[in-house]
Amino acid sequence: MAVGSRAAAWLAGAARRIGSVPWRNISAEAVDRTLLVVKAACFAHVINSYVVSLALVRGPSMLPTMNLTGDIIAVDRVTARWGTVAVGDVVLLRSPENPRKTVTKRVLGLEGDAVTYLVDPHKGDASKTLVVPKGYVWVQGDNIYDSRDSRQFGPVPYGLIQGRAFYRVWPPEGFGFIGQKVTSL
Repeated sequence: MAVGSRAAAWLAGAARRIGSVPWRNISAEAVDRTLLVVKAACFAHVINSYVVSLALVRGPSMLPTMNLTGDIIAVDRVTARWGTVAVGDVVLLRSPENPRKTVTKRVLGLEGDAVTYLVDPHKGDASKTLVVPKGYVWVQGDNIYDSRDSRQFGPVPYGLIQGRAFYRVWPPEGFGFIGQKVTSL
């Protein structure tokens, strides 16, 4: 048998084997699996954006409630949408000073509440009282000595609130619910 005829026989056999592969079944299964992955990604996006998500929180403003080096917390996004944020809740909100930043603060006053706060805790105990306007909340960090909050930028529009922190996932020694705490002057 010549080399050319062997090659032709091999090609003919390869063509028969390729022709016998159930391409329609394989392509249908590939489409089904791709659609399943797309549906799962859409479901995860909806849950993360509108129901509950995880967030990394770090910095000194919420000491001692949150760690300086960072905590991973679960954020309830439904509470803010339904308007049921309460005084004492820890919330994530878009920073009024820098819209690219998300900050974590505690709600100390809702619309219509009279809030008394220390103007500058570093320089003394001078305080001011104001009434939170309609559609706004008053937020402060738990560490009043190292927090930029409503004392500097005033009441925050309710629409900037992205969610309520309700559970600490990481670090393990802080694992558990984040309770409400109201500080009084």
